[in-house]
Amino acid sequence: MLLRLPTSLTEAQNCMAEGAVPIGGATLVWALWQRDGFPEQAMSLRSLPEANMLEREALGAAVLLHRIDDRVPEVLRGAASTVGTGAVRRTATVGGNIVGSTLRCLLPAALVLDTRATVLDRDGVFETDLAEVVAKRHLLLSLHWRAPITSGYHKVPAEAGGPPPLVVATAVHAEEDGRRRVRVAVRDGYEVIGGSTHCTAGTDETLRALDTTDLGSLPPELRDVMRREVSGVLGRADDD
Repeated sequence: MLLRLPTSLTEAQNCMAEGAVPIGGATLVWALWQRDGFPEQAMSLRSLPEANMLEREALGAAVLLHRIDDRVPEVLRGAASTVGTGAVRRTATVGGNIVGSTLRCLLPAALVLDTRATVLDRDGVFETDLAEVVAKRHLLLSLHWRAPITSGYHKVPAEAGGPPPLVVATAVHAEEDGRRRVRVAVRDGYEVIGGSTHCTAGTDETLRALDTTDLGSLPPELRDVMRREVSGVLGRADDD
């Protein structure tokens, strides 16, 4: 297998056109290749500047999870820090987790930041939403968002090898009209559902508004966890 390491977008496009398979950190594909056979060419974005951003409002797809630090919002740091083991986090990439993984631990965090994705195909670079990235398995270059007032991430403790644990991601954003909006995403099993509403005068009113979104379909015990996390992030937003 030939591993190609493009250093420009043009080189990366050429690699795609010539059939190179994106591999990220290879944590998800190596076992499959050992079983089914290795491709003739693979491509890593680890030498591509556009895929290695680590900034207040941007994160590259080739960034290793263990490198994600306090330059990004708490919700993303929390998500990255709970993926697998330390050894996995030192190898797994942002793009591999969101596009290649069935668990997509970073996806709820990215959703509550109202994240946009920059992707690459044979025709060039373009921006799209995360739903399209996941559905069409685009080659992800980077994620971009507007920094929230505050955010939070909670993963329920679970036995290794068992069902996917419940995840609740939250973020409070300032809007252009001066109001605040809370966004929530919950991973229940392999499904991620979300909702958002303006922050009203009281926490109870905001929680009732969230219950009118898709989040209201959660079982009562999961909705209780969601409501607790939302109450916490709203309290922190009031302190800021």
